[in-house]
Amino acid sequence: MATALDTWHQVVRTHDARLLDRLIADDAVFHSPVVHTPQVGKSIVVKYLSAAALVLLNESFSYQREIIGDHEAMLEFQVTIDGIEINGVDHIRWNENDQIIEFKVWVRPLQGMQKIQQCMAALLSPG
Repeated sequence: MATALDTWHQVVRTHDARLLDRLIADDAVFHSPVVHTPQVGKSIVVKYLSAAALVLLNESFSYQREIIGDHEAMLEFQVTIDGIEINGVDHIRWNENDQIIEFKVWVRPLQGMQKIQQCMAALLSPG
């Protein structure tokens, strides 16, 4: 049986956001590097992660390091968007049912975070 981390890596590798529906717990929480309030609930977490996948998962995206515990992992990533080299960390926690319950993202440098915010806002804004 695939673990939550295995399934997350499959999402990243295949860009198949449909896998998020079974991967994300109903009460999941997403902590964005640019939104000061936690985003709570499966539908909003899936929406944010799907948008992030469209922005970040280009040919340059890769995880550089992983620190893995029993029910959590910290994944350091690197990606280039519009010539800006961006480094970040995904901190993922999952429950005993191998569903993600918390997803927290850190990003550097400031220009990279601003670029991601600009791209994400275009995808998430209504209309």
